[in-house]
Amino acid sequence: MNPAGSTILVVDDDPDLLRLMQIRLSAAGYVVTTAESAEQALAHFTVARPQLVVTDLRMGGMDGIALFDAIRAENPTLPVIVLTAHGTIPDAVAAVKRGVFGYLTKPFDAKVLLTEIERGLAVSGGTAPPDALADDQTWRNEILTRNPAMEDVLAKARLVADSDASVLIYGESGTGKELLARAIHNASPRRERPFVAINCGAIPEQLLESELFGHVKGSFTGATRDHNGLFRTADKGTLLLDEIGDMPAPLQVKLLRALQERQVRPVGSNQTYDIDVRVISATHRNIEAEMAAGNFREDLFYRLNVVTLRLPSLAERREDIPLLAKHFLEELTEKYKKTVNGFAPEALELLVGASWPGNVRQLYNVIEQSVALATTPLVPPSSVQQAIQHQQSEFASFEEARRKFERDYLVQLLKITEGNVTQAARLAKRNRTEFYKLLQRHQLDPKLFKAPKQ
Repeated sequence: MNPAGSTILVVDDDPDLLRLMQIRLSAAGYVVTTAESAEQALAHFTVARPQLVVTDLRMGGMDGIALFDAIRAENPTLPVIVLTAHGTIPDAVAAVKRGVFGYLTKPFDAKVLLTEIERGLAVSGGTAPPDALADDQTWRNEILTRNPAMEDVLAKARLVADSDASVLIYGESGTGKELLARAIHNASPRRERPFVAINCGAIPEQLLESELFGHVKGSFTGATRDHNGLFRTADKGTLLLDEIGDMPAPLQVKLLRALQERQVRPVGSNQTYDIDVRVISATHRNIEAEMAAGNFREDLFYRLNVVTLRLPSLAERREDIPLLAKHFLEELTEKYKKTVNGFAPEALELLVGASWPGNVRQLYNVIEQSVALATTPLVPPSSVQQAIQHQQSEFASFEEARRKFERDYLVQLLKITEGNVTQAARLAKRNRTEFYKLLQRHQLDPKLFKAPKQ
């Protein structure tokens, strides 16, 4: 295995041991960061997420186990190796039972330490196994980040990529759900086969079945030839079902059957075809709420949701905004044949401080408008401000506008009735069951609107 580039955080309150380990691990090709306390180690996580942690078990202040618990809460896939003296071996064994990757007793052999680190990185996806990509980072090249939460998502994605487990990606519109799905495909054994994506909310119901499962010539008006469908097109590869939460109920039944039987039947045909497809789904909706409202099948949800990945919004990873802005600027200056070298400091401050409801997609559009209209080597703050205001003033989609109206309407009713669902349903001219489903869809709790007791 090639460890080059893997980042190791070493934590110990003995400066001499820290220095020695830094020398040994750096010589082995690792990027080494050190911390003299658990508290200092956690501070490192706010800047960058390492790929493995080696920590002493007994330290002043927070000990190694408390450090592990804190790491595990935010980074459950990150391997942690503890170092322990002979007298604390029982504690180390207990730590392993709690999820610590492994332990070594002091004094430890350098070769044993390197072997244990290599093993931990292989399990967590930190280094490439012998049959994987020559450069283990190529699978995620399209995703730029220095955000710890995003790095943890990528670590989980790398772990799940080697299996055929179905993955459900949650994320707001514009966060990069398709990019993450493609990255999983690129890291998987299926990477040489097709990656096919379809937006389930962008295609009319009567055409979506044909797009997914195919059709035979003459099966409906306009079917002038046979069509294989995307499941068969993606055979031996990966199929992304984007915005799965928008899939109509009748098609949910047919999709479930196809996934269970691993077969599809084209529209208008009596013949079935075997499929070998890894399915990744993505949505901006709360599928649990949709299930509670009766809009999404529970059995399909559990079939699709073997592994859940949640993408942070751009507002939750603001440290990535300068990185992404620079990348988009370089890409767009080439596209528009402009000589633009960067952003004025005030322009970059505007980018970092904006609300970004449209996430990375909106950031790209703002940079594109700024570059297209640029007349100076540096993008001025006025251009950024104008582009952001233009983006925010654009019309919302019909679906977004309807969803916002529906939620605002329900909130108003609950305020008027002080959380009395029966009265609110009566005002809305809906029965209580239907009204409750609407509240669940928008995650509104009537209790929050009740008047405080005097």
